[in-house]
Amino acid sequence: MRIGLAVLLVVVGTWQAGHGAWIQAKAWLAQGLISQAWSRTLQGERQAKPWPWADTWPVARLSVPRLGIERYVLAGAHGATLAFGPGHASSTVLPGEEGNSLIGGHRDTHLAFLADLRPGDEIVIERRDSVRVLYRVSDAQVVDRRDVWIATQQGPARLTLVTCYPLGAWRAGGDQRYVVTAQISAFSARN
Repeated sequence: MRIGLAVLLVVVGTWQAGHGAWIQAKAWLAQGLISQAWSRTLQGERQAKPWPWADTWPVARLSVPRLGIERYVLAGAHGATLAFGPGHASSTVLPGEEGNSLIGGHRDTHLAFLADLRPGDEIVIERRDSVRVLYRVSDAQVVDRRDVWIATQQGPARLTLVTCYPLGAWRAGGDQRYVVTAQISAFSARN
């Protein structure tokens, strides 16, 4: 009985380790393909899909210089997109346009860095037209997931980054969201 239990535990452990390695390998491969799709986007291709069956494409590149962060922002903020990177909510304006550009992502992967942002930190969004929009973090707060004001379009041009809260929770989802707001500070041409 003990040998059977030991074998079962080894098999289950191996399965889980293999599954975790597969997820990491897919994520690594996806980032490379998304990077290539972003390069094609900068060359003028519209909706440059990272792989033929993708239902999303990169719409911007987000970076936080102080933290050494760089992420490709994908079109759409639904589960299938968020598995590969932060997603731009299609019901909001694109970064740099008048109104609120909302980007969401998972707290334990692509937007884990939100916990390290401080007021005044610079966030750079590179758009498909190679214009870089510079934002400064102005606020971070925890809100109820049903608070729809975070996606409102009234007010100045701004960037809103959203992820699940608590940031270190074992389980995803929950009733709260962590929201970082940043205001436009400048526009610049790509270096």
